[in-house]
Amino acid sequence: MSDSHPGTRLRETPPTVEDLPEEPSSWLDLPDVAQRLDVPITKVHQMIRDGALIAVRRGGVLRIPAELVAGHNVLKHLPGVLTLLHDAGYNDAEALRWLYTPDSSLQGTPAVALSGDRAREVKRRAQALGF
Repeated sequence: MSDSHPGTRLRETPPTVEDLPEEPSSWLDLPDVAQRLDVPITKVHQMIRDGALIAVRRGGVLRIPAELVAGHNVLKHLPGVLTLLHDAGYNDAEALRWLYTPDSSLQGTPAVALSGDRAREVKRRAQALGF
């Protein structure tokens, strides 16, 4: 399937990201994400394909930054931010790099800001990238 069809983001080979500006506090493999979200692992794969989550290869294993999964939910604004970044032409590796690039006006990285009261500002900035 193609990325040009809305709603389908099937990626044969997830990107590898070894040089992020700032490392996530920790990484979760997909079974751990499924356990945190209390869903089958097939649902996690579907969330990745749908762009609600972002996964990259780290050490040969698909992983998701732990900050992007809060409790039993994906961060509320993450799917929207990922859609905005993809619409702006970012691939998954570039989107993850953007999420983990420190920004002093956010007092940290956009990924960390998504879990707090600055989430709408992160979304606004991601939207501005498309213009």
